[in-house]
Amino acid sequence: QSLVLSGKRRVTLLFCRTMASKTPVGFIGLGNMGTPMAKNLLKNGYPVIATDAFPESCKELQDSGAQILDSPAEVAEKADRIITMLPSSPNVIEVYTGSNGILKKIKKGTLLIDSSTIDPAVSKEMAVAAEKMGAVFMDAPVSGGVGAASLAKLTFLVGGVEEEFNAAQELLTCMGANVVYCGQVGSGQAAKICNIMLLAIGMIGTAETMNLGIRLGLDPKLLAKILNMSSGRCWSSDSYNPVPSVMEGVPSANNYQGGFSTTLMAKDLGLAQNTATNTRTPVLLGSLAHQVYRTMCARGYANKDFSSIFQFLREEEGQ
Repeated sequence: QSLVLSGKRRVTLLFCRTMASKTPVGFIGLGNMGTPMAKNLLKNGYPVIATDAFPESCKELQDSGAQILDSPAEVAEKADRIITMLPSSPNVIEVYTGSNGILKKIKKGTLLIDSSTIDPAVSKEMAVAAEKMGAVFMDAPVSGGVGAASLAKLTFLVGGVEEEFNAAQELLTCMGANVVYCGQVGSGQAAKICNIMLLAIGMIGTAETMNLGIRLGLDPKLLAKILNMSSGRCWSSDSYNPVPSVMEGVPSANNYQGGFSTTLMAKDLGLAQNTATNTRTPVLLGSLAHQVYRTMCARGYANKDFSSIFQFLREEEGQ
């Protein structure tokens, strides 16, 4: 019924996209997250047409069988389903509305899925601009880092027209284990921002707690074990512990290389701060977390994983 209400033309466009499910998919933004995501589309039999602002970022995906083009506009000419994975709101605005942007050459009925983490207001602006061109824009930011992207275990938080969710889900399930519909455009970003704020607060709390316990003479592995069987347990303590030697396979075991950078954490917390200000929402610990990670960026931690907060605390106390 909802499809009928959307009009015959839209039904036809949806039907055509469904029938041509293995037609090329556009992918723009081939960084640490975008490349493994696009590779998983290839593994699932989707031809991928891609581009990135930095040509050297395209080589790995090209070697995997993707077609590489020079601009987002060229991708839009050849694909009616396009996924973008970009660092920030200005990048998204440029890729969609710039002089060589997607909307310059977009085809009517194109489905646009943006998995960047950006301001919900920008997602809404892009949706309006896309609608004027006869296209559909959905925000679908992700939870889960580079490892989850490689293993196709991301969680996608989707905002947009509900009738288009199934079309988006078809592609997103190739790259993730969970695809959750959150509501209208911008609601995916809202859910992501809330989650990232809690993650930052939890990581700082875990690092402070572990540091205190170590200074009190507790063995860090024993303390982590106790926390994880007690009410203080959280993801940062049991799955991503910030103390070196407590866990294997996490950034703290590799000098805080890889994972989710302090720069990106500070950027995402800035989004949380902006939305909290705009909605007059008190976020006392969220604001402090933002300041902590901004300070870390200025002290040489910008490219380290955000769990390096533990190392930062140790250095602050002169150890």
